[in-house]
Amino acid sequence: MSKLELNDVDIFYGDFHAVQNVNMQIPAQAVTAFIGPSGCGKSTVLRTLNRMHEVIPGASVKGEILLDGTNIYGPKVDPVSVRNTIGMVFQKANPFPTMSIEDKEVAEQSLRGANLWDEVKDRLDKPGGGLSGGQQQRLCIARAIAVEPEVLLMDEPCSALDPISTLAVEDLIHELKENFTIVIVTHNMQQAARVSDKTGFFSLEATGKPGHLVEFDETTRIFENPSQKETEDYISGRFG
Repeated sequence: MSKLELNDVDIFYGDFHAVQNVNMQIPAQAVTAFIGPSGCGKSTVLRTLNRMHEVIPGASVKGEILLDGTNIYGPKVDPVSVRNTIGMVFQKANPFPTMSIEDKEVAEQSLRGANLWDEVKDRLDKPGGGLSGGQQQRLCIARAIAVEPEVLLMDEPCSALDPISTLAVEDLIHELKENFTIVIVTHNMQQAARVSDKTGFFSLEATGKPGHLVEFDETTRIFENPSQKETEDYISGRFG
């Protein structure tokens, strides 16, 4: 069953056409990965899924993005409500260094949900900025799930982490998909292969041209038997 559905989505920054004609169905309670070269629009597409894109002056979206069948860009839809339902974890952990680990928005349940409780339960009055990079990222995930969203977006959540911390976050993603629909942008193809059920490969013809979705399929097929030569070339390292 699809949780999110993108129909003929075009994304703009002012007059610049950033991403064109994206169509995909993102399944519920599964992990979907977006991969592709820098500048192809994968993070831009991610931000449109909870209306974060439109906070940039001049940015706009055409087409439909449906959440459980309702267009989140409909005229009567509250963007704040959308962002509560579709949470976001950014590339750089930002645990608010002056804020203690346990505050009003992070309950024990959320820390347990982020596999962090046992590591921080004895230092709940300490600033979150004192945690390791991997712990900080899991604290940000705890904050994101504390408001009980239905969808969790992650924009390169492991890009600044060491391999051990990356594995901890990946293990957490596996557990979280039992309760959340997850969409992750990653430059790490091995990570996409490890954590995701579906993968979308984005690319662009040339700098200054719109990015586009080349292929969207089961992750095993994308990595083992893609239908497009452009996907195969990227996966195998022959891209460009």
